[in-house]
Amino acid sequence: MQGVIKAFDPSNGDGIVVRDTDLSEYNLAPNALEGSIFRMLRQGQRVVFVLDASGRATSLSLGSESDMGTPIV
Repeated sequence: MQGVIKAFDPSNGDGIVVRDTDLSEYNLAPNALEGSIFRMLRQGQRVVFVLDASGRATSLSLGSESDMGTPIV
């Protein structure tokens, strides 16, 4: 899934990601950044993610422009 970061608190790792397709909001899983290049997230940052068994966003990564469907100008 693809989306954008709505909020992120670096002190405790809490955050919300909004899915592109239907604007659904998902809380970040406690381990959402493990194994990722991310150490911090900023509001509006585009990410690729999956949902864990509890419906929380995890396995955050950057997508290439083609992965994100970003038009090339």
